[in-house]
Amino acid sequence: MELELESILLPGVEDKRPMVIAGPCSAETEEQVMCTAKQLAEKGMKIFRAGIWKPRTKPGGFEGVGVDGLAWLKEVKKETGMYVSTEVATAKHVYECLKAGIDILWIGARTTANPFAMQEIADALKGVDVPVFVKNPVNPDLELWIGALERINNAGLKRLAAIHRGFSSYDKKLYRNLPQWHIPIELRRRIPNLPIICDPSHIGGKRELIAPLCQQAMDLGFNGLIIESHCNPDCAWSDASQQVTPDVLDYILNLLVIRKETQTTENLSELRKQIDECDNNLMQELAKRMRVAREIGTFKKEHDMTILQTGRYNEILDKRGSQGVLLGVDSEFIKKVFELIHEESVRQQMEIINR
Repeated sequence: MELELESILLPGVEDKRPMVIAGPCSAETEEQVMCTAKQLAEKGMKIFRAGIWKPRTKPGGFEGVGVDGLAWLKEVKKETGMYVSTEVATAKHVYECLKAGIDILWIGARTTANPFAMQEIADALKGVDVPVFVKNPVNPDLELWIGALERINNAGLKRLAAIHRGFSSYDKKLYRNLPQWHIPIELRRRIPNLPIICDPSHIGGKRELIAPLCQQAMDLGFNGLIIESHCNPDCAWSDASQQVTPDVLDYILNLLVIRKETQTTENLSELRKQIDECDNNLMQELAKRMRVAREIGTFKKEHDMTILQTGRYNEILDKRGSQGVLLGVDSEFIKKVFELIHEESVRQQMEIINR
C-alpha cells in the first residue's frame, strides 16, 4: 500500500515519541476551554484538542457548542501558543475550521465508516495543506480504514496519520472499545511510514485504564497519543469517566517507558534467526498434517463417511489445550490455532469428496 506522505510535525513540536495531543472531550464553555488549555500548556503540551461538534449515539444529549467554540480555540492559540485541533464530520465543518485557522483536523470513527461522508470531506479539503488524522471505523474493518485514508490522500493531502481508538462491540467488559491491537499492527505493516496515534480514552472508557493503554501503545511503537483531559473531569458534559486532569495526565506521561524502535543487537538477530527456523519447521509440519488430512478425506470418500466427526474434533481441542498448558502456552490460544487448522483440514477434505 503506497500513500504519498509527508511529516505531520508542526514547527516547535519536538520530533520524539510520543507526540501528545490533549484537551477535553468537548468544548463546553470558554472558561472551561481556557482553564484546561492553560493548565496543559504549563505541563509543556503543544497541541490542544476539543470537540466542537459531538456526534452522540442518541438525540437529546450534548452535541457540542458548534461554531462558537472555534473562537475559543482561536483564543487558546493566541493565549498559550498551543496548536489547536478538532473533529470534522461534514464539508461545512471543514470550511468553518479552515476559516478559523484550526491547525489539525481529525475524522471520527462514525465518519470513517461512511465512504460518502469521507469523500465529501476529501473534496472540501482539496487544495489545502493541513494535517488530517483519521480514526479507525467503529467496526474492525482495516480496508475501510485504509480506504478513508486513501480518499484524503487522493485529494492531495500528504500530512496524514491514523488514530487507533478501538472497535465497538456488543459485549463491553473491560474496554469501552476493544483495542484489537492486531489491526493497527497490520496497518503499520501495510503502510510503514504512516504515523499511528493511540486514543486510550476511547479504548478504555475509564480513566484508570489510560496509563496501561498508553504504555501498550508505546511498546508497540505507536507515534503518539491523543488523550482527553479536562480541568474538572467529574463535571464534564460528555464522557466524564474517561477524562483526566492535566496534573494526572502529566503524571501518566512521566511514567511512560519509551523503548528503542530500531536498534538491533547481535543477540537479537540470533534470536530472530531461531524464530525463523521455528517458523520454517512449523510450516513443514503443517504441510505434513494437511497431507495426512487429505488422505483421511480420501478414506472417508471411499467409505461414504461424513467429513465432520464432532467427537474427534472435540477430543483434539481438549487434548491440545491441555498439552498447551503443560508446555506453558495459553490453552485458549492453542484452541484457536487448532480451530483454524481444523477449518483448513475440512476445506481440503471437502475438495476431495466433491471431486
